[in-house]
This record gives sequence, C-alpha cells and structure tokens, in this order.
Amino acid sequence: MLELKIGEFLPEYKGKMEFYLNLLNDKIKLPHENEAIGIIICKSKDRTVVEYLLKSSNLPIGITTYSTSEKLPKDYQNYYQTQKNYQKNLIIILKI
Repeated sequence: MLELKIGEFLPEYKGKMEFYLNLLNDKIKLPHENEAIGIIICKSKDRTVVEYLLKSSNLPIGITTYSTSEKLPKDYQNYYQTQKNYQKNLIIILKI
C-alpha cells in the first residue's frame, strides 16, 4: 500500500495506514500471499516523531520523503525526447 502526501508527515497518517493494511490483510490478501506493506511518502518528516510512532507498530510501515525539481536529472533525459514533453510532466525524485 503506497500513500503519497503533498505536505509534512502527520502522526495520524500511521493510524490510517494501519487501518488500510489490516483491511487488506483480512479481506483481500490470498492465503499464499505475504502480509501487506505500507509506505507513506511525504514532502518532509520529523525523524524523532517517526521513530516514536513506529516503535509500537507491529505492521510493516515505512515513511520516506520526496523532493521535486524543475531540472530533469541526467539519468532521466533519455525518457523525454523534447523540452515541450518534459514541461508537461512533474518530476518527483524519491529519497528512499
């Protein structure tokens, strides 16, 4: 389960993710499948808050941040043939 947030990480996101994971594991997951994993991607996070929140969690949840850039990284330039095509897309670089 992947959840993308446009702002700073808030503690209540963990509770929401736990709800989603429990629902997936109980109602959707097939017997031969592994438990669901949750990843919350936010613009920023307070590391101390995240550490204390996840300390008591028994579900696999990860919290990471992203950054945006107006310049296309060199590694991705082959994916866009023209500057016009590039300008139509939002580039998100995950810091995982």
